[in-house]
Amino acid sequence: MIDIHSHILPGVDDGAQTMEESIQMAQEAVEEGITTILATPHHQNGHYNNYKNDILIQVNELNRQLREKNIPLTVLPGQETRIYGEFVEGLQNNEILPLNETTDYVFIEFPFDTVPKYASNLLFNLQVEGYKPVIVHPERNKRIQENPNVLYSLIKNGAFAQLTAASLTGKFGGTAKKVSKQLIEANLVHLIASDAHNVKSRTFHMKKAYDVIKKEYGQDMVYFFSENAYYLIENDNLASETPEHVKKKKVFGLF
Repeated sequence: MIDIHSHILPGVDDGAQTMEESIQMAQEAVEEGITTILATPHHQNGHYNNYKNDILIQVNELNRQLREKNIPLTVLPGQETRIYGEFVEGLQNNEILPLNETTDYVFIEFPFDTVPKYASNLLFNLQVEGYKPVIVHPERNKRIQENPNVLYSLIKNGAFAQLTAASLTGKFGGTAKKVSKQLIEANLVHLIASDAHNVKSRTFHMKKAYDVIKKEYGQDMVYFFSENAYYLIENDNLASETPEHVKKKKVFGLF
């Protein structure tokens, strides 16, 4: 299993705080069946900045520690960057790190309570430059929770989106779980990842999430999400279906 979103690097953000905690996360990832994990520390979110070259050095050191301890997990470099106006320049200046360093995929994080008005233009500009933006955890964004179709226009215009495994299992509450399913059913999400921060309050939940998907949508949907994780790290095209508007549920007796 491949996990494309985690905060496993020690002491760089609100994820693992020490190398010991990183090792504990790695052990738990292996128990989940994860063999490859992207380390995606926060960048430009108002609290943390983690620059491309620093992340590459830290990932190399974590992999060295894992090899020494015979933990069968490969850590790949990535970055979770909060949307900001100079995003394209950040890529051009080697500040922003594409996923797995050499792919065209980049993570985009929105503020939790809104989707900036300039998001559409920025995502377009990234694509013009040859990048493939992946919007992380849209199901936890308040604006998208209120109106899931905010995401529709962004996906229709070429962006991708990644769900959090714990949202599907209900760990982020009923609204995030409901919106997760709405987005899956409308073909508005393409990837599932843990966004794990530790082994206590914010762990992996990948197995449970795939169990939910299999039960609700069948094995084909499990393959869809798991294969897309592989395609991403290999810089292949993600599988996708035609995006649809999220349908509002009719109240019984009212039309």
